[in-house]
Amino acid sequence: MNPLAFLFLFMFSLAADGQGSVGVNYGRIANNLPSAFKVAKLLKSEGITRVKVYDTDPAVLKSLSRSGIIKVTVDLPNELLFAAARYSTFANSWVQRNVVVYYPSTQIEAIAVGNEVFVDPKNTTKYLLPAMKNIHAALVKYNLDKLIKISSPIALSALQNSYPSSSGSFKPKLEPVIRPMLEFFRQIGSPLMLNAYPFFAYESNADVISLDYALFRQNNGVIDAGNGLRYFSLFDAQIDAVFAAMSALKYDDVSIVVTETGWPSKGDKNEIGASVENAAAYNGNLVKRVLAGGGTPLRPNTNLTVYLFALFNENKKFGPTSERNYGLFYPDQKKVYDISFKVNERGGERGSDRLPIADISVSAAGESWCVANVEAGKDKVQRGLDYACGEGGADCHPIQPGSTCFDPNTLEAHASFAFNSFYQKKGRVAGSCDFNGAAHIVAHPPKFGICEFPTGY
Repeated sequence: MNPLAFLFLFMFSLAADGQGSVGVNYGRIANNLPSAFKVAKLLKSEGITRVKVYDTDPAVLKSLSRSGIIKVTVDLPNELLFAAARYSTFANSWVQRNVVVYYPSTQIEAIAVGNEVFVDPKNTTKYLLPAMKNIHAALVKYNLDKLIKISSPIALSALQNSYPSSSGSFKPKLEPVIRPMLEFFRQIGSPLMLNAYPFFAYESNADVISLDYALFRQNNGVIDAGNGLRYFSLFDAQIDAVFAAMSALKYDDVSIVVTETGWPSKGDKNEIGASVENAAAYNGNLVKRVLAGGGTPLRPNTNLTVYLFALFNENKKFGPTSERNYGLFYPDQKKVYDISFKVNERGGERGSDRLPIADISVSAAGESWCVANVEAGKDKVQRGLDYACGEGGADCHPIQPGSTCFDPNTLEAHASFAFNSFYQKKGRVAGSCDFNGAAHIVAHPPKFGICEFPTGY
């Protein structure tokens, strides 16, 4: 598929029915958390429709039964990988006791077999794929294999290269495991689970990484010299590095679910960027970006499913202060900061020219506009203009002959107005100002004659 056709498919998907999904990780390494029943009520009240847990605690799974939580991901812990890999009878028993007895009242949609196994100090990597295959065989036995996915979350540290995104590749020593794992996912239609934390990259490279870039705030973007794509968030760049690594192994058809991402609200003195303000900006803007729909620059027509880490601050976690301060809520269920998982429709019905966007209290600082990139060439700009004023649904009446923004009658001026109209109508979501490289974001109001460019609809 040529790049332009790829862009148009993305734009159609975004405008027609593209909406991502956001869930939370419900970790419980703490001694002061509310009961599972209260947690289920909290999740429902906040409009959270996906939750991931790190075990199969009966009290938790029962509390999520018919609670309004649509989808649940459970975990088979790393310490059980050996038994699940070695004994099919153990895998059958585990699935029966921890999945079958709760399904479908508890809508279990996926099983995470282990967690970041490649960095497990107990060296459980060799058991991962056999364990997944045995768990999947058990699901087949109970006729649940088409309803419940099997995967395993990996950390970004599995990559040998991650910058620029186009150079993404897996560590050579892991390829003998990753190749057959991805082949297994292809066969059973499962995604790769990924834990991605832009905070760590920013913390270690704050001198070269813009905080606005890390927090989804307005910025000039970073151009990947390898593929020519412009990135406006570190999150997108990290995800695309994994997509590129998968592509290098010829597994472009395997999708990704981001099973963990987040930003700490508190940290030690050396944990640069850990603050309530930054955590609110990262998670709030991420929710807005995901719920508005659309994928990454490398895979723009694929909506994202993302799980924030974590529901609560967990006071018994080891490590630096940040480890105990990723929560959206304190143990007393009060918010650490205010974001919302609910979507404000605002005309977001199918086929509407306005996407549903997240109703969040933390938004990008300042205003921004989308204008034509004349360096992309006249043909690209013209094709982008044709799309924006056609299928894209941009308001192009002001650039018609006799209207207020017709003059100056130039391709750059008309395309800039149309691109900006599309960009503003899509809530300035990441990826909506690109048009196959024919547009880019600016931080100052564009000036073409007497024409005024809107900043919102």
